[in-house]
Amino acid sequence: MLILIILFSSVLFFYIAYRFYARRIAKTFEENDANITPANEINDGVDYVPTKLGVVFSHHFASIAGAGPIIGPVVAIVFGYIPVWIWIILGTIFFGAVQDYTTLFVSLREKGRSVADISNKALGRFGFFLFIAFTIIMLLMVTSAFLGLTTVSLTSLVPLGEMKITGDPYLLKTITGTDGIVRVQIGGIASTSVIVMTLFAPLMGYMLYKKQVRVKIMSLIALTVGVVSIVAGVFFPITLEPHIWMYIITVYVVIAAGVPVWVILQPRDFTNSFLLYLGIGALFTGVIGGGLAGLTPQMPAFNIAGGEKILGMIWPFLFITVACGAISGFHALVTGGTVSKQISSETHARKIGYGGMLLESILAVLVTLTICAGLKYEMYSSIVFPTAKGALSNPILAFSLAMGTLLHEALGIPVAAGTVMGILMIEGFVITTLDTAVRLNRYLFEELWSTLMKNPPAILKSYLFNASLSAGLMLLLCQTNTFKLIWPIFGAANQLLAALALIVVSVWLANRGKSNLFTLIPAILMMITTLAALWELLMKHYIPNHKIPLSIAAILLIALSIGVIILSIIKLSSIRRKKTPA
Repeated sequence: MLILIILFSSVLFFYIAYRFYARRIAKTFEENDANITPANEINDGVDYVPTKLGVVFSHHFASIAGAGPIIGPVVAIVFGYIPVWIWIILGTIFFGAVQDYTTLFVSLREKGRSVADISNKALGRFGFFLFIAFTIIMLLMVTSAFLGLTTVSLTSLVPLGEMKITGDPYLLKTITGTDGIVRVQIGGIASTSVIVMTLFAPLMGYMLYKKQVRVKIMSLIALTVGVVSIVAGVFFPITLEPHIWMYIITVYVVIAAGVPVWVILQPRDFTNSFLLYLGIGALFTGVIGGGLAGLTPQMPAFNIAGGEKILGMIWPFLFITVACGAISGFHALVTGGTVSKQISSETHARKIGYGGMLLESILAVLVTLTICAGLKYEMYSSIVFPTAKGALSNPILAFSLAMGTLLHEALGIPVAAGTVMGILMIEGFVITTLDTAVRLNRYLFEELWSTLMKNPPAILKSYLFNASLSAGLMLLLCQTNTFKLIWPIFGAANQLLAALALIVVSVWLANRGKSNLFTLIPAILMMITTLAALWELLMKHYIPNHKIPLSIAAILLIALSIGVIILSIIKLSSIRRKKTPA
């Protein structure tokens, strides 16, 4: 019953927040559908494309709800599920959803410009340079962390015994290891599914945007493609070595970063989103069924001492580890990078920005409860924080096994089927986040060269050069650092970018004489938390262990963010002086 109380109270808190707090923010911005959006005003058929609410919401949700709201709570629950749950609720309502909505709305009012570009007007040219440099480094952390997760999960093998399969594994393909243990090729199923959906994406995009097929019909087609991809994965799982997947994905994201959004990005996100919706529905049903059946949490409610031994002090490390489940600076890049260029009405921004973050955080709550009810602490710890030499952390597998166990105990679904559903639910979205992030970094590099030079050489204007630079640096970081090393600095940089984005919004509001405390206060709190985390990582982990690339990244992130803070203080003080009567 406890897991039911946590779930329904979370939904209630989020409903109240959307009903009242989001509407109050909308009034501050003077939301009005009479204003022409950038998608309608520019409409270039490549980046600026007026899009129906359902499609753009699916693209936005698939882009932001990748691995983050699943991986973050899975790793952070080592502190106990109660601290994680409390931060998800408070962080989402007052921090994350506010950032997503406000950055999206400001971008709408600024002709679809990115947050970095908007900082040029708010903080000046030097502020723009600092912000864009910071954002590029942060995106490299995002992509390198997710690339590592993807390659590990696409090669996941699960012993038959852990999936409660005895005897014939039926349709599942297996491999017998040198230790004699028979393992199911779970990662291979996900690999095939991802490939099939990607291959179908251009056809889906053509039908949606060139032939204007109705969204309801395309939804059925997308769902069919998703099911076909899973069936193909069961019969023909593709298993490759992790380093081979690294190279394949790197080449893919370079290609995806340059083609029009309707060719791959939007249609594949649209297809993926239905698998995620089905997964969320299955988790929701499983938690309700499990609660009614009397399932109780198997993880500790509070494990602060144990968590601090593994991750560090609960403040600041809990907050940066939960990451996208509560607040994510990456979302500000998505809202200003692609989504604001597709929205056809201003009122859609509240549904997509604030509402999309609430839905993502419901997923984070469901993941937290799934881990609680589906795994014992010992099993969880052995997968997420393995102590064996050479063993890699695999939080995606931990979540998938927990989901399989929960659905089995609550609904009678075979553990194997639930585990496959779990890994498919998340895997496509990790790659979706990857190609979205590389595309955004390509934009930012192009803006950076334009900032540094009056007339950049042709090669620096080339999408291929900038996409290759983004993907190449991603690959280099991933190959030289493990997930356990990259995730903390990714989380810190991610939250720090959110704070910087909220500062830019605060200055933007102040310039227009509007109240900005609802963005400035969370910006300050996140700034203090994330800078403390970066300093701790730098002084206690990176420098002592000679992690040179990560040390350089941490130093640059701290220096660039301090520069933005100083410029923001000067700018806000100047605005107040101008508006204060002599």
